[in-house]
Amino acid sequence: MPHAPARRLDDFRPDARFAWCVTGSGHLLEESIALARQLPRADLFLSAAAEEVLPLYGWPLEELRKHFRVFRDNSASGVPVGMLYQGIYHTVVIAPATSNTVAKCAFGISDTLPTNMFAQAGKQCIPGIVFACDTEPTVITQSPDEWVELRPRAIELDNVERLARFDHTTLARSLDGLKAALDQRLSTLDLAWTTSSS
Repeated sequence: MPHAPARRLDDFRPDARFAWCVTGSGHLLEESIALARQLPRADLFLSAAAEEVLPLYGWPLEELRKHFRVFRDNSASGVPVGMLYQGIYHTVVIAPATSNTVAKCAFGISDTLPTNMFAQAGKQCIPGIVFACDTEPTVITQSPDEWVELRPRAIELDNVERLARFDHTTLARSLDGLKAALDQRLSTLDLAWTTSSS
């Protein structure tokens, strides 16, 4: 069966935005938020876990709202997802994405705001970028208090590979990979970073 083509740029509103979804991972969270802040017109979509984790890394809700429109995971049906159908968002980004979120996305489970955004974007052929946290046999990451070493299990690595095969999905395995994917998407959209992204 042929794959559905990605949505054309003229399918979106002229003021269309990035939908940046945050999950409960602290892995390169500060750096991910910094990239989101440099995008033209980006809104944040938070999972319930993200709301718990973000303040631990210095990003309480009131601080986020100084920089973004923020949508919270507080409706069973994921009401904000409806904006995807209206051409308001041309790209869905999940960064950083926990292994739980990657697994859900890879197996079509959409029971959080970020996974629902990803699933519905895929059904509409809207490009998605997922920055997976667990992509190497050893991951060094910063907890709220210290640096820790994680050893992702085979199932987590397998889920990353499964998700990487999805249509209309770019899987980023590092912060550089995330930035490269965003560079490519900005170029396709004929947009530019709002400030220096280096």
